[in-house]
Amino acid sequence: MRPLLILRPEPGAGATAARARARGLEPVVAPLFRLRPLPWDAPPAEAYDAILVTSANAARLAGRVPAGPCFAVGEASAAAAREAGFADVTAGPADGEAAAALMAAQGVRRALHLCGRDHHAVRHPEIEVERRIVYAADAVERLPEAARRALDEGAVVLLHSPRAAATFAALAPPRPRVSLAAISAAAAAAAGGGWGEILVAAAPRDAALLELAGKLCNTPPPDAAATGR
Repeated sequence: MRPLLILRPEPGAGATAARARARGLEPVVAPLFRLRPLPWDAPPAEAYDAILVTSANAARLAGRVPAGPCFAVGEASAAAAREAGFADVTAGPADGEAAAALMAAQGVRRALHLCGRDHHAVRHPEIEVERRIVYAADAVERLPEAARRALDEGAVVLLHSPRAAATFAALAPPRPRVSLAAISAAAAAAAGGGWGEILVAAAPRDAALLELAGKLCNTPPPDAAATGR
């Protein structure tokens, strides 16, 4: 079985690793980013109709819970928001624009977007979005030895975001024996070329990504399959 390289930051990396082990896979955890909260000022409650949370990390690291209903991108972000104490949490689609469309359909016209320093600016023609950067994800300077060994063994690499894909590609030269499992087409594109194969999960969720990775981990590396070894 090929090792499964997990690059997302903690605590998400540990959760993905636990789910991978439950599937019989062999995860190697090597987070590419270290998360840290940033100071921020909340606008008065009357300045917005609802809160938009586009990542679980924003909910965990915000350090405070603004008043008002919360719309979260995906079930993981919604669960993190509830755990952090946000009230009236609605789990929207796993896409910022789709979540904004859901907010607009429910009458939201002003939104407070809690996000990371490196974020996708969510926009909607009917919503005025005010952003607050509540955390930073600082990239590591090099991959740990365990990750490099896994790559040498023809690992399957999980790419949970375009930024993770680009950072990984900058730290690791492409290897024809390595397979990449990307959570989206944008993440796949950010990884560049030279890899053995790059496949995109059926849905932008960790469960779908692991389902794809499970199939890849149980197949030989691309070059071995081609030569019959």
